[in-house]
Amino acid sequence: MKAGAIILSGGKSSRMGTNKALLKFREKTNIERIKDELQHVFDDIILVTNDPETYQFLNIKMVTDQYPGSGPLAGIHAGLEESDYEENFVVACDMPFVSSELASSLVKALKHHDAVVPVSEGRQHPLFAAYQKRVAREAKECIEDGNLRIKHMLEKLNVRFLDEADLQLYFEGSLDRVFFNMNHPEEYEDAKKWAESGE
Repeated sequence: MKAGAIILSGGKSSRMGTNKALLKFREKTNIERIKDELQHVFDDIILVTNDPETYQFLNIKMVTDQYPGSGPLAGIHAGLEESDYEENFVVACDMPFVSSELASSLVKALKHHDAVVPVSEGRQHPLFAAYQKRVAREAKECIEDGNLRIKHMLEKLNVRFLDEADLQLYFEGSLDRVFFNMNHPEEYEDAKKWAESGE
């Protein structure tokens, strides 16, 4: 599809004790799983990382933060700035069950909105969301003003929020699984069991 996919690599996680992107599922690293899934529908994938050498094996375009130390908002900014497409899907690397089907549906729902953000069990998922390239400007302003929470940026944008009922129109799988993110070692163990039983 005529849209870009942006993966935010994050870094070493204090809660996980290691780099979540490089955790293994069978023979594949988590970040390879995400890349391979997104390649089903996106021609162009960008990895935002401040450690490009670690990810050479992925053979995809990489970009570093222009505002290191400013968290995921800086990753969104760097990825959108680098993208060749107006419409983009952004995902964090701690979500091993990303669905290319749902990702492409979020992008198709963008239309005139600045962003499309899923809401599941009352939680917004701005790191599994679709954004217009122009949102990079708002991200930059927020970072330079010291407002690093993505929520602050979303308040300034024309955002379409999709709740569970909306999302089920686009996607028949388990939303709990798709939005599952790994922050602690026990969550990684759960994810490994899921991956081995459900693929």
